Amino acid sequence: MVEIIHTPLTVIHVIACLFLMLVVLIQPGRSGGLGALSGAGAQQVFGGRGAGNFLTKTTWATAAVFFATSMTLAYLSSSADESLQERSRAAAAETRDRLPPPAVPAKPAAPAPK
Repeated sequence: MVEIIHTPLTVIHVIACLFLMLVVLIQPGRSGGLGALSGAGAQQVFGGRGAGNFLTKTTWATAAVFFATSMTLAYLSSSADESLQERSRAAAAETRDRLPPPAVPAKPAAPAPK
Protein backbone atom coordinates (compact mmCIF):
# COMPACT_ATOMS: atom_id res chain seq x y z
CA MET A 1 0.00 0.00 0.00
CA VAL A 2 2.83 2.39 0.84
CA GLU A 3 4.46 1.97 -2.56
CA ILE A 4 1.23 2.92 -4.33
CA ILE A 5 0.90 6.26 -2.56
CA HIS A 6 4.60 7.09 -2.21
CA THR A 7 5.35 7.93 -5.86
CA PRO A 8 2.38 10.26 -6.55
CA LEU A 9 2.96 11.96 -3.21
CA THR A 10 6.61 12.52 -4.11
CA VAL A 11 5.59 14.01 -7.47
CA ILE A 12 3.13 16.37 -5.75
CA HIS A 13 5.83 17.30 -3.24
CA VAL A 14 8.37 18.20 -5.95
CA ILE A 15 5.79 20.21 -7.90
CA ALA A 16 4.77 22.08 -4.74
CA CYS A 17 8.43 22.79 -3.98
CA LEU A 18 9.11 24.23 -7.43
CA PHE A 19 5.87 26.23 -7.46
CA LEU A 20 6.60 27.59 -3.97
CA MET A 21 10.01 28.80 -5.08
CA LEU A 22 8.46 30.48 -8.11
CA VAL A 23 5.70 32.18 -6.11
CA VAL A 24 8.15 33.45 -3.50
CA LEU A 25 10.48 34.83 -6.15
CA ILE A 26 7.63 36.59 -7.98
CA GLN A 27 6.46 38.44 -4.86
CA PRO A 28 7.58 42.04 -4.75
CA GLY A 29 9.79 42.71 -1.79
CA ARG A 30 12.10 45.50 -0.79
CA SER A 31 14.34 44.86 -3.78
CA GLY A 32 11.50 43.89 -6.10
CA GLY A 33 12.41 40.21 -6.65
CA LEU A 34 11.54 38.73 -10.02
CA GLY A 35 8.37 40.81 -10.00
CA ALA A 36 10.52 43.77 -11.04
CA LEU A 37 11.34 42.03 -14.31
CA SER A 38 7.72 42.03 -15.40
CA GLY A 39 7.43 45.81 -15.11
CA ALA A 40 3.99 47.36 -14.88
CA GLY A 41 2.26 44.34 -16.43
CA ALA A 42 1.93 42.64 -13.06
CA GLN A 43 0.41 45.79 -11.58
CA GLN A 44 -2.28 45.84 -14.24
CA VAL A 45 -3.13 42.14 -14.04
CA PHE A 46 -3.41 41.93 -10.26
CA GLY A 47 -4.28 45.53 -9.44
CA GLY A 48 -2.43 47.82 -7.07
CA ARG A 49 -2.76 45.79 -3.86
CA GLY A 50 -4.30 42.68 -5.40
CA ALA A 51 -0.90 41.25 -6.31
CA GLY A 52 0.18 41.07 -2.68
CA ASN A 53 -3.02 39.45 -1.50
CA PHE A 54 -3.20 36.92 -4.34
CA LEU A 55 0.47 35.97 -4.10
CA THR A 56 0.31 35.81 -0.31
CA LYS A 57 -2.65 33.44 -0.39
CA THR A 58 -0.99 31.34 -3.09
CA THR A 59 2.20 31.16 -1.03
CA TRP A 60 0.33 30.04 2.10
CA ALA A 61 -1.64 27.40 0.19
CA THR A 62 1.45 26.04 -1.56
CA ALA A 63 3.40 26.06 1.70
CA ALA A 64 0.59 24.10 3.38
CA VAL A 65 0.68 21.48 0.60
CA PHE A 66 4.47 21.32 0.84
CA PHE A 67 4.33 20.90 4.63
CA ALA A 68 1.62 18.24 4.46
CA THR A 69 3.46 16.21 1.82
CA SER A 70 6.72 16.55 3.78
CA MET A 71 5.14 15.23 6.95
CA THR A 72 3.31 12.44 5.13
CA LEU A 73 6.43 11.29 3.26
CA ALA A 74 8.44 11.35 6.50
CA TYR A 75 5.79 9.27 8.25
CA LEU A 76 5.56 6.78 5.38
CA SER A 77 9.32 6.30 5.26
CA SER A 78 9.63 5.81 9.02
CA SER A 79 6.57 3.61 9.48
CA ALA A 80 7.85 0.73 7.39
CA ASP A 81 7.60 -2.72 8.94
CA GLU A 82 11.34 -3.21 9.05
CA SER A 83 14.23 -0.95 9.86
CA LEU A 84 16.78 0.01 7.24
CA GLN A 85 19.37 -2.21 8.89
CA GLU A 86 17.06 -5.25 8.71
CA ARG A 87 16.29 -4.57 5.05
CA SER A 88 20.01 -4.26 4.33
CA ARG A 89 20.73 -7.60 6.01
CA ALA A 90 17.91 -9.29 4.11
CA ALA A 91 19.17 -7.92 0.79
CA ALA A 92 22.73 -9.08 1.59
CA ALA A 93 21.51 -12.56 2.50
CA GLU A 94 19.47 -12.76 -0.70
CA THR A 95 22.48 -11.72 -2.77
CA ARG A 96 24.70 -14.20 -0.95
CA ASP A 97 22.21 -17.02 -1.66
CA ARG A 98 22.23 -16.25 -5.39
CA LEU A 99 26.02 -16.29 -5.74
CA PRO A 100 27.68 -19.56 -6.78
CA PRO A 101 29.90 -21.24 -4.19
CA PRO A 102 33.57 -20.28 -4.32
CA ALA A 103 35.78 -22.39 -6.55
CA VAL A 104 38.07 -24.94 -4.89
CA PRO A 105 41.68 -24.69 -6.08
CA ALA A 106 42.89 -27.64 -8.09
CA LYS A 107 45.40 -29.99 -6.51
CA PRO A 108 48.73 -30.43 -8.32
CA ALA A 109 48.99 -33.66 -10.35
CA ALA A 110 52.52 -34.44 -9.21
CA PRO A 111 54.66 -33.16 -6.37
CA ALA A 112 57.02 -30.37 -7.21
CA PRO A 113 60.62 -31.43 -8.00
CA LYS A 114 63.28 -30.77 -5.36
